[in-house]
Amino acid sequence: MRNILAFVLTAGFASPALAASGPFFSLKNTDFVVTIAFLVFVAVLFYFKVPSMIGGALDKRAEGIKSDLEEARKLREEAQALLASYERKQKEVQGQASAIVAAAKEEATRAAEQAKVDLESSIARRLAAAQDQIASAEAAAIRDVRDRAIAVAVAAAGDVIAKQMTAAEANKLIESSIADVDAKLH
Repeated sequence: MRNILAFVLTAGFASPALAASGPFFSLKNTDFVVTIAFLVFVAVLFYFKVPSMIGGALDKRAEGIKSDLEEARKLREEAQALLASYERKQKEVQGQASAIVAAAKEEATRAAEQAKVDLESSIARRLAAAQDQIASAEAAAIRDVRDRAIAVAVAAAGDVIAKQMTAAEANKLIESSIADVDAKLH
C-alpha cells in the first residue's frame, strides 16, 4: 500500500511540475490544487478506513461466495449420492421385474404342461368311459340277439314239436312234468 502511495505522489508531483509554467507550489497553479485535492481525498479515504472497509466487504463477499461454493459442492455430492441410490434402486427393481417375468413365464409353462396333462387324462377318462359304454352296448346287443335267437329257437322247436307230437304224447308229457314238480316240491 505504501508503494502505491509513493508512486502516486511521485507521479503526481513530477508530471505537473514538468507541464506547468511558473511556480508549481502556488494556489494559482491548477495542477497543484488538483494534486492537493487528490491527496486530501486519499487521506480522507484512509482516515475513514475505506480501503479496509472495501477489503472487509470484499473478504465478506469472498467468504459468502466460498460458503455458497461449499454449499453447492455439498448439494452436488448429495445429488450424486441420491442419483447413485436411485440408480441402484432402479437396478434392483429391474432385477426384481426380470425375476417376476421369469417366474411368470415359468409358471405359465408349468400351467400349460399341467393343463396338457389334465387334458390328456380327461381324454383318457372319456375314452375309457366311451369304451365301457361301447362294451356295455355290445354286451346288451349280444344278449338281445341271444335272447331273440333263443326265443326264435324255442318258438321253432315248439312248432316242430307241436307238429310232430300227438295228443296222447302231450298228455303223457304233462303228467310226467306234474309228477316231477310234485316230487321236487315235497
